[in-house]
Amino acid sequence: MSAIVLVDAENVRRSVWPNLSGEELVERVERWAEREGVRATVIFEGRGQTADDRIVAEAARLHEQGEEVWVATSDRELRGRLEPYANRTIGGGSLARLLTRT
Repeated sequence: MSAIVLVDAENVRRSVWPNLSGEELVERVERWAEREGVRATVIFEGRGQTADDRIVAEAARLHEQGEEVWVATSDRELRGRLEPYANRTIGGGSLARLLTRT
């Protein structure tokens, strides 16, 4: 079973200059996930719910299902909220740099 990586879209795409477009971020994350053998979901702001709330809810759901959950964000508050659910946290800038190398 491979890890599921939840990507904080705005945090990651704005971590490099020039900023990645949302579309470019999704494309690069898909290629990276395939190379790394993980599954990834890029989470943007939604109607009536912040990306942070969506990420926490999804991480909790996946954790309850026994999935290995990784999250890509540099948001300290979000990282704190994810402590019970995330097996690994990747900095937004670290992931963005990995994505822009390819």
